[in-house]
Amino acid sequence: MLAGTIQASVFEGMTDMTDYLQAVCTMLGQAENRYGDPAAWLRLEREIGRGLPADYKAIVDAYAPVQLNGHLFLSSHPACAWRNLGEQIRSDAKGWDEWREWESEDLEPDADPRVICNRPQITFGSADGLIPLADTDQGAAIFAASEVHGYPDGIVVQGAEGDWAGHPMSFAEWLYRYLTGEEMAGWGSAVLHTGPTRLEYLPTGPGERTREVHGPERDV
Repeated sequence: MLAGTIQASVFEGMTDMTDYLQAVCTMLGQAENRYGDPAAWLRLEREIGRGLPADYKAIVDAYAPVQLNGHLFLSSHPACAWRNLGEQIRSDAKGWDEWREWESEDLEPDADPRVICNRPQITFGSADGLIPLADTDQGAAIFAASEVHGYPDGIVVQGAEGDWAGHPMSFAEWLYRYLTGEEMAGWGSAVLHTGPTRLEYLPTGPGERTREVHGPERDV
């Protein structure tokens, strides 16, 4: 069984993703499921014009809004008024669409998001564009993409140094590798935290404070 009340049935036919989702939930520990509203996801996906990765939604439902190991933010949920994922995606997408300096740079093919995503132009927050999913306190941004090096629904990252990278894998696999210390959020981003994963549950209303818990012991 997955941690908390995550339903494995929604991942039928996605064996590899289910394995990584299980691994992530094992590291994070008991799910709190502070928000659970399928209708909120449906409204958000209709607004965007595409479905979001099922494993991403499962992790957000189980743990968000949260900061992991002091660096990675899953800071919003579509059913949370105070930290609303739809509002964050719209705001982030607008900022990214206004800041397009990288388009004039002479990028190597494996560092050009247009090549990574097999698109003549990159848009943000749209059905065929990059959807902001998460970010780090080091300045990295993590996106879902319709295609990454030919892989459907992969992950694209812009690191703190402005470097772009494509990860042809599910969000759960990307998060698992990030939490186990691989360089998944740009150059020099690898941070291995030994021992239990630290989860800081973020305030979701006036008068609330950040609450820290830890996942189970792990051998890393």
